[in-house]
Amino acid sequence: MKIVALCGAGVGTSAILKVTAERALKRLGIDAEVTATDVASVRAVASDAQVILSSSELVEAIGKTNADVIVVDNYFDLDELTQKLEVALG
Repeated sequence: MKIVALCGAGVGTSAILKVTAERALKRLGIDAEVTATDVASVRAVASDAQVILSSSELVEAIGKTNADVIVVDNYFDLDELTQKLEVALG
C-alpha cells in the first residue's frame, strides 16, 4: 500500500505528516509505504497511491485521482490521523 503526504514544498510539513502517518499506521497494524512530496510532483508520485494526505488548501492541486484524499487539520495530532486512516482503509 502506498500513502502520499503532500505539502506545498515537499519538505517540512509533508515530512511531519509522513512521520505522524507512519505512527498512526503502526498503531493500526497496517503496513504501508509513506512518501512525502510537493504540489508540483503529486500527480507523478501519487499515480499509484491508495491514499493522499493533504491540507484543505492543497486538495484542488491534487487533481483527478483514484486515491482517497484525506484532509488533515492538525499534522501533529496522532489521534486525528489514526481515526481518518482507519475509516479510509478499514
